[in-house]
Amino acid sequence: MDPVDSSTWMLHSFQAWLSLIGGGLLFLFNLWMIVDAIRRQEWIWVVILLAFCGIGTLWYYFHVYRGSGGGMSGFELPGAQGRRRIKELQAQIHHLDKAHHHSQLGDVYFSQGKLQLAEASYRAAMERDSADIDTRAHLGQCLLRQNRPAEARPLLEGVMHENPKHDYGHTMMALAETLTALGETDNAVLYWQHITANHAYPRAKVQLAELYAAKGKAAEARSELNDVLQDDPHTPAFQRKRDRVWVRRARALLAKLPA
Repeated sequence: MDPVDSSTWMLHSFQAWLSLIGGGLLFLFNLWMIVDAIRRQEWIWVVILLAFCGIGTLWYYFHVYRGSGGGMSGFELPGAQGRRRIKELQAQIHHLDKAHHHSQLGDVYFSQGKLQLAEASYRAAMERDSADIDTRAHLGQCLLRQNRPAEARPLLEGVMHENPKHDYGHTMMALAETLTALGETDNAVLYWQHITANHAYPRAKVQLAELYAAKGKAAEARSELNDVLQDDPHTPAFQRKRDRVWVRRARALLAKLPA
């Protein structure tokens, strides 16, 4: 074979292998996004992913998958921020080193699911101002999300004694989840009942329903779950996006309840 022909053949073979590998990776990535869309019951997105492999896949990844908050979905603090805010706070901490800047940086890391960084920021804030109610509450939530409910409990209970309405009920929800994690389900039910009497949070209604179901109270569980599913279509789009995880859990649990 002529050396030039041999080089051309090798180049074409290499390009063919690259195309094959790239196509395989794109197929697997698209399949991953399709499975995620099915789990979220995003049927329109499933059609888009099947019809527009490539552009549709990237669109779904950045618009839905990354925007969902990952493993923290459903447990967000009120408000969420991004990279620009991190840089601003780091600069303010460098120049001023104020407690509230450390605490706000912890909130940003929390919203991104970077819990160890969030904990470090909250603890730095508490070293400078141990009385701040927001820092104590958010550190408690951060510890809970790291499966450390025993450490979270005194922080959350302390905040509840000062202000039961703190963070629009989010701190009370975290305390109810903490009690559930510690096996104190009767006390947790009391907190969930108080929250659902004052708020329509799917996060509260679904977890209360789960405790009802575990205690054999199928009718009470069904009532809470039906509320979630009936309210969902009338909820603003941004909130529906946050609550998807709870709506899925509501549907799954409702299907398991005895008739």
